[in-house]
Amino acid sequence: MPKVLISDKLSPAAVDIFKQRGLEVDVKTGLDKDELIKIIGEYDGLAIRSATKVTQPVIDAAKNLKVVGRAGIGVDNVDISAATAKGIIVMNTPFGNSITTAEHAISMMMALARDIPQANASTHAGKWEKSKFMGVEVTAKTLGVIGCGNIGSIVADRGLGLRMKVVAFDPFLTPERAQDLGVEKVELDELFKRADFITLHTPLTDKTRNIIDASAIAKMKDGVRIINCARGGLIVEADLKTALESGKVAGAALDVFEEEPAKENPLFGMENVICTPHLGASTSEAQENVALQVAEQMADYLLNGAVTNAINMPSISAEEAPKLEPFVKLAEELGSFAGQLTETGIEGVTIEYEGEVAAMNTRALTNAALCGLLKPLLEDVNMVSAPIIAKQRDIELEEVKREEPRGAYETYIRLTVKTERQERSVAGTVFSDGKPRLIQVKSINMEAELGPHMLYLTNEDKPGFIGALGTVLGNAGVNIANFNLGRTGAGQDAIALIEVDQEIGKDVLDAVNALPHVKVARALSF
Repeated sequence: MPKVLISDKLSPAAVDIFKQRGLEVDVKTGLDKDELIKIIGEYDGLAIRSATKVTQPVIDAAKNLKVVGRAGIGVDNVDISAATAKGIIVMNTPFGNSITTAEHAISMMMALARDIPQANASTHAGKWEKSKFMGVEVTAKTLGVIGCGNIGSIVADRGLGLRMKVVAFDPFLTPERAQDLGVEKVELDELFKRADFITLHTPLTDKTRNIIDASAIAKMKDGVRIINCARGGLIVEADLKTALESGKVAGAALDVFEEEPAKENPLFGMENVICTPHLGASTSEAQENVALQVAEQMADYLLNGAVTNAINMPSISAEEAPKLEPFVKLAEELGSFAGQLTETGIEGVTIEYEGEVAAMNTRALTNAALCGLLKPLLEDVNMVSAPIIAKQRDIELEEVKREEPRGAYETYIRLTVKTERQERSVAGTVFSDGKPRLIQVKSINMEAELGPHMLYLTNEDKPGFIGALGTVLGNAGVNIANFNLGRTGAGQDAIALIEVDQEIGKDVLDAVNALPHVKVARALSF
């Protein structure tokens, strides 16, 4: 039975979900690093919020860990690279607190426009400074939304409801989606130039870090107001402070900071700055939603292999997981077959999907094929890390899909590997029994089921060869389980793929290679 650790405070309903799904669950919050490292090896899943830091030492100690589930959006507290390298899927819950965070951003904008926190403090102090807090209307003003994904699009919608003009910068926002949202898609400099209010809703990446700095602020309108409920690090705080002091920026409302918890910050104490302690997702509805969502996602993966909202793995729905399973195995076996026969650097990989499989989730199948291909060469690779490793090694990847099968098989996957010396292709299918089969090697048709121990060889098609091969294997005490043959034509190149009952040693392989007519002989394992 899979075992899950909840190391941060989650709704009790999440615990109930794990238990109802048949998983064993422990709740141990407030663990320090050493305590977590000491026990993490017992668990298959780890459910967290923002307090637990899933660092390299934690991942190194996580011998059985398969999935980390973050109840929330940000995964800054998880070493994604280390998790990926170890094959640990990292999931988040990007939709559970979208409305809550968007509403907080709108609330911050309204508070900023009318100086509500400052006026509240003044009135509580008995000052009645009515003339001091002269606000601005948001109606007819331009709202600039940086990042128009789940949260940004909700903010844009609320801004339109307030009768604001909304302009959005997002490289992934299509013109059609912008039209559907009712926003105007613009470049970043245009947004800076036109916006009266700027709100940030983008993840923190190398491209977005410090997206608002002194040079960006210089392009903005005088008296602009800035809201950040996304991530600390998007704004250079020192540059913002200077702009607030000069009046270039009329005010800022910040829910996130470069360093959190933010006990000290150069912006604290400024009259034109509103600060909240990362409350974007802090409503009872959101906390419940993300806790339930992460529990369901983790349970689906641990029990059914379904992958939802993963940071480092293509999604696989609970419905398609059983259907995909034999094709994932086939793709990995095709990759492994090619990888075990590859001796020089790989330059490119082409994966062709024909028939029914072309309409499936081919991203997951491609990951499996790359994993199989690279594992014989690198060993420390898995289905999660394989695409990243391939990219790092400048391996060009191409996917080709044809929903109409061209040959005798209703569904078909062919993997072609281009190396420094040659191209090699191998193809396979899944029959009605759910078992993967090899059906083609180097354009030679054959049918073979791969077993744990295989002997692959290419040879000249000459009389007496099979008898001589059988004699060598028999003299070595190697029992043949299955014998599969294919050839280009009589007397031409032939291929044999033989399943045997035990591992083939070097002496036996040398004897096979020494036989007349043998071109290549390799021992393979699956």
